[in-house]
Amino acid sequence: MSERHTALRSMHDLGLAAWFGGSLMGALGVNGAAAKIDDSTKRLPVASAGWARWTPVNAAAIGTHLAGAVGELVTESPRMAAQSGVGRMSAVKTALTVGALAVTGYSRLLGMKLAKAGSPPVEGVTEPNYQTPANVASTQRQMKLLQWAVPALTGALVVVTAYMGEQQKPGQVFRGMLGRAGGLMAAPKTIGKVAGMGMAKGPMAMAGMKMAKRPMAMAGR
Repeated sequence: MSERHTALRSMHDLGLAAWFGGSLMGALGVNGAAAKIDDSTKRLPVASAGWARWTPVNAAAIGTHLAGAVGELVTESPRMAAQSGVGRMSAVKTALTVGALAVTGYSRLLGMKLAKAGSPPVEGVTEPNYQTPANVASTQRQMKLLQWAVPALTGALVVVTAYMGEQQKPGQVFRGMLGRAGGLMAAPKTIGKVAGMGMAKGPMAMAGMKMAKRPMAMAGR
């Protein structure tokens, strides 16, 4: 547990930082700046060009983050088994990562659809106006929600990562290992109690059957 994995942690953290920061900057900076262009037919092309330049960097950042995350998962697997609570937070982190990947991928597909739409008049990158074609307007409304979902999910990943870092403090590790050991010790006792209850119910059931037979026998007489 005392071994260092600086390279893996750096890949994990730098990739996640670029993923989170790029999505937030894109929603606020790229989309926001494009909406200020006077010519409404130039707003989508300008924003699409900005996102297209960022996409390869974002893909590299996500790949770097995932490589670091998988490496950390492998190296920390013994602690996950020994320390209570670590496995649960790893499951939460995995779910957030899958969600962020799904939303990022779908957002990119929507962005490509908007890029192929040409130069329709729009109010903003994610806001149509009365002249915007219906299919473009529908895509924009979806993008308006998803542009904030990516930084929200990746921001949650940053918080979960910070919490898991706290779990690695010596005091947290010690208490977590005691908690896991206590749970394992309590398991045989619980099984014994259940078995004892079953054994106790057996004689009680037999006694009940005997009592039920006696009135039947007396009724026969």
